Amino acid sequence: MRRRIVRLTLVAVGVTLVLFGVPLAVGLERYTVAQQRESLQRIADFAARSVYDDVVHDRVPARLPDGRDDDTAVALYDSDGDRTTGDGPPEGDEGVDRVLDRGLSSSPPGQLVAVSPVTDGDDVVGVVRAARPASAVWSSLVPLYLGMVALAGLVLVAVWALAMRLAAHLSAPLESMARDAARLGEGDFGVRPAPTGIGELDRVGSALGHTAGRLDDLLARERAFSAEASHQLRTPLAGLRLRLESALDDPALLRPATVEDGLASVDRLERTIDELLLLARERSRDAVPVDLARLFDEAQAEWGDRLSRAGRSFSVSRDGALPDPPASAAAVRQIVAALLDNAVQHGAGAVALTAREAGPDAVAVDVADEGPGVAEEDLSGSDGRRGLGVALARRLAEAEGGRLTARRSPSVVTLLLPLEPARDGRSLTSF
Repeated sequence: MRRRIVRLTLVAVGVTLVLFGVPLAVGLERYTVAQQRESLQRIADFAARSVYDDVVHDRVPARLPDGRDDDTAVALYDSDGDRTTGDGPPEGDEGVDRVLDRGLSSSPPGQLVAVSPVTDGDDVVGVVRAARPASAVWSSLVPLYLGMVALAGLVLVAVWALAMRLAAHLSAPLESMARDAARLGEGDFGVRPAPTGIGELDRVGSALGHTAGRLDDLLARERAFSAEASHQLRTPLAGLRLRLESALDDPALLRPATVEDGLASVDRLERTIDELLLLARERSRDAVPVDLARLFDEAQAEWGDRLSRAGRSFSVSRDGALPDPPASAAAVRQIVAALLDNAVQHGAGAVALTAREAGPDAVAVDVADEGPGVAEEDLSGSDGRRGLGVALARRLAEAEGGRLTARRSPSVVTLLLPLEPARDGRSLTSF
């Protein structure tokens, strides 16, 4: 990039110098030629005045006024166009003839010529011719042209130095950003490009830093989700293992009902795996109302027998006119399963699953038991006292635009789900 900036800058300045220098050189050439012609004309006019008396009286002047340099040739011609004295062609050239005929002048190729008539009244009795080689003009232009070329060279050198500095100033933050992008690609999500003072680059750097932060947060959530999801799988696996080990210890327990119960556990485990994989892969979807009635029936079938065997009662209740909130059925099912499992593992007494209205904009799903309850800080699951299932439930609830709340006396954990799909990242946690 540095080479490209320097090259483009030098090309732009070079084109500018050419566009400015060529007309200037042509103008200087024309100005110099005009100056030389004017100088020759002054010499010719002065010589014509000097030889007037001699020409009028038919005398040959003893000498003609010399030019200012050795390159200037001055000659006197009579009315017939013949040279009488001085340096010049023996016979008058086109310039002399024209003065004698019409008073005009022109220059032959390779020379600058100026003529001045010597008149006696209305008659032209002679012509003074002053000439100088055209090469003299170019010799006077060479120093000027060399000076222009030298000045252009100095300008290009100065521009090159400035372009190198500018290229370094512009490319340094880009090179730093490229290194940051490489670090990000290698898994370093702590990349935060420093401000450069260049608005466009700062916006790119800010976007890169934001992307790194989002990726860091996403991977952290994925790792947490994996840990929490594994917890959801251990519970049914542990129950299935316990039944199988019991059947091995006492073959009499291996009755059809036991096998059917084990197969039901396998089915629930497969569904849990499928739903967790679905939730892990889903990034965006259209909100579809979740069928709470069906979800409650499934919960009754799955958890009623389990709690009954433990000597605890389980009840479900739902207002038939309650609207179904838009959410992922898999997510809500896993949330309810995690909360019921928490009530079984850490609660006591009867367990109740209830759905109710929570104001005009939300639906509440309560899981209550007669145990000590869950503190708000326990919902994160970070202390390990409530396991990772509740933490997974909290993450899934927030992903659906809802939230979890907990209170004691009585022990109730509540899932709040909005009746309108979350927009622009807003959820019930925002209110």
